[in-house]
Amino acid sequence: MSASTAPATIWDRERVWVTTGGVALIFFAAIEALAVTTVMPIVSAALDGQSLYAVAFAGTLATSVIGMVAAGAWSDARGPRGALHAAVVLFIVGMVIAGSAATMPQFLVGRLVQGLGAGGQTVALYVVIARLYPAHLHGRIFAAFAAAWVVPSMIGPFLAGAVAQYLDWRWVFLGVAVLTAVAFAIIAVRLHGLDLGNGTPQNARALLVRLLLAVVVAVGAVVVGLAADRPDALGWPVAAIAIAVIGAAMLPLIPRGTLRAARGLPSVILMRGLVSAAFFAAEAYIPYLLMEEFGFTPTWAGIGLMLSALAWAGASHLQGRFGDRLGNRRIMLLAIGSILVALVLVLIASAAVTPVLVVVGWGFAGAGMGLLYPRLTVLTLAYSDEGDQGFNSSALSIADSTTSAVAIAVAGLGVAALGGGADAFVLVFVLGIALALLALVPGLRLGHAAESR
Repeated sequence: MSASTAPATIWDRERVWVTTGGVALIFFAAIEALAVTTVMPIVSAALDGQSLYAVAFAGTLATSVIGMVAAGAWSDARGPRGALHAAVVLFIVGMVIAGSAATMPQFLVGRLVQGLGAGGQTVALYVVIARLYPAHLHGRIFAAFAAAWVVPSMIGPFLAGAVAQYLDWRWVFLGVAVLTAVAFAIIAVRLHGLDLGNGTPQNARALLVRLLLAVVVAVGAVVVGLAADRPDALGWPVAAIAIAVIGAAMLPLIPRGTLRAARGLPSVILMRGLVSAAFFAAEAYIPYLLMEEFGFTPTWAGIGLMLSALAWAGASHLQGRFGDRLGNRRIMLLAIGSILVALVLVLIASAAVTPVLVVVGWGFAGAGMGLLYPRLTVLTLAYSDEGDQGFNSSALSIADSTTSAVAIAVAGLGVAALGGGADAFVLVFVLGIALALLALVPGLRLGHAAESR
């Protein structure tokens, strides 16, 4: 077969550097995500910020919503290049602030800035993929992104725990900031010479309204997290009001019909939000459980997350190869089943039965997410055209981050109310089970777009 007739791949000449740079950005984002989960118990103790443990997770996810909306609008109006540049810079700045923090509030500021960049980076990369890669390669590139978690999953948690235990937790953040800058240089040089489209005219007033609503969503999610530091009589009512405000503010930021699980794209968006909430609210407390109930060191707690991350990457690779053959419904059922098995096992383990159940159980959760996450991204792009790729990509990430932030914050509120201990872990994992079961409703209404075209 001649070069001119060879089938397109994500590694051919016109895409190889974009693929390499994008995978590198995902690679270091994966290291950061795994590292933060591992070292947060150490950071909160070092900075005397145990009451802000949950909001340190939720705040980053919350402000990422602002970055997602801004990057989505920027990408639709002017193309994704500038949005990607700005997002990566914010991500790096946030990491530097967090790594240099002397107090927990300063650390939280860094995490909030980091969230702005992380959210924008994800959306801008999705739009770059939509503009440069044909639809039949979308499953492969997102599988490659997931595969970029393999090495971090092997060394990230262990390395982060070892750095925090033997050096200083600050190097976890500062080191990733430097490496992200190097990774971005790879993709920035190549994108400079590529036509990513000039975008289409956007209604400035509508964009401003969407951005303000994103700010409301982010502030609301942070308020839910901060409610854990208030007395029970005040914390729960404040959290309830904030959640209601978040729900109202999200409506213009997601496709019509999302909250009622309308068939097609709305259900794709809703399911992504619910499974993300179930997974990440529980995972935020997995290292905490291993250290608190089983006496793990930070290094060994990090190792405890490795199986889940490896399972995520492996399952995502299988989805990239066989996803069209399996079909949306079968993937969804396999994924939800795996996540429920994981949550039940760690729920049993929270009674201090054995840490083996935690490590093995959370591996099932990673496998379920690896099957489902890239499939929902492929479906989102398949339901989109050039005029709404930014909006739909940002809606997917907004649902993902907002529901996760709220679920983590609510879990933190419950943990604070119970004063920690085994009962608090039970509450966290029961919340995850309820959210995973609820995800079956939109999961049965995903529909079929031209995802394999």
